[in-house]
Amino acid sequence: MPQDFNIGPLTIRFYAIIIIVGAILGAWLASRQAKRAGRDPEIILDMLPWLLIGGIIGARLWHVFTPSASNQAMGVTTENYLRNPIEILKIWKGGLGIAGGVIGGALTLIIYCRSKKLNFLEWVDYIAPGLLIGQAVGRWGNFVNQEVYGGPSNLPWAITIDPPYRIQGFEQVAKYHPLFLYESILTLLSAGLLLLINRKWRKKLFTGDLFFLYLVLYPTFRFFLEFLRLDPSPVNGININQTFMLIVAIFAALLLVLRHTVWAKNLEAKEQKLADELAAEIETKKLASSEAEVEAESVKEAAVEVKQDLGNALEETEEAAPEVELVDEENILEGESLPEADLKLEDDISSYPND
Repeated sequence: MPQDFNIGPLTIRFYAIIIIVGAILGAWLASRQAKRAGRDPEIILDMLPWLLIGGIIGARLWHVFTPSASNQAMGVTTENYLRNPIEILKIWKGGLGIAGGVIGGALTLIIYCRSKKLNFLEWVDYIAPGLLIGQAVGRWGNFVNQEVYGGPSNLPWAITIDPPYRIQGFEQVAKYHPLFLYESILTLLSAGLLLLINRKWRKKLFTGDLFFLYLVLYPTFRFFLEFLRLDPSPVNGININQTFMLIVAIFAALLLVLRHTVWAKNLEAKEQKLADELAAEIETKKLASSEAEVEAESVKEAAVEVKQDLGNALEETEEAAPEVELVDEENILEGESLPEADLKLEDDISSYPND
């Protein structure tokens, strides 16, 4: 299966294209969520490049510090990366960890929101469903690279892994669980669930709830999928990805419970303040829009008046033009042509005495 193509000296990798497509689709959905809530969707497009940079850096660092078992067997270890830092930049030779990508993106968003005086939890709510869409699409990059597959399988939907990409000890096994596909489908379903919850029970949600729901849903099914994974990421004998996902899911679920019980009253007050700020912002936008419409109407009326004045001036000019022609015609009717009139004028002048 081809993994790239060339345009002259430039090599374009399908994995990179798929990640970019996923990011664009996720940003599109996030902008729609922001617009539906009355916020400026352009803010999503403005923050997207920064989130991509932060997410990719975080995802790469996660891989560097938690390399898979197969990478470690080939000598691709954390120690090797630290001894040869240039290898960290060669993303095409290693991997990206979603956990690190989410952490890097979240830290970048915190910095962005503080610099722009935005509410982090509000905007991360808009982003959460789109993030799941981006992850669902991005997982197909693993299919192209023939990675992130499960254990051997004879199921009808099992995929064939080419010999160069088979894990050590499974060189003679051709068919495997399409783990990337399982995760892609579950991620899409989770995105749909977040959108449904946001529409049906929006009034019962606090700002940030959608993001915490994301931190429950994705880590939960990722935890169970790790049991199928043939190539885990062990750190001191512990599957770090599976353990981390379990901790995040439990912590996020606990926060959701506390937010809707112990902290409910305080959060309700904050929600009211946020709602008032949003209402004031929307009213300001409407006022500015109304003023712009009034100004545009005034300009339009002025243009109509100028057009009418020009029309009146043209009519007056047309009425005056025939009078000039009429004078010429009267002279002609009196029997004096223009040359004869000139000669008579010369005779009159010559009759005066010279001084």
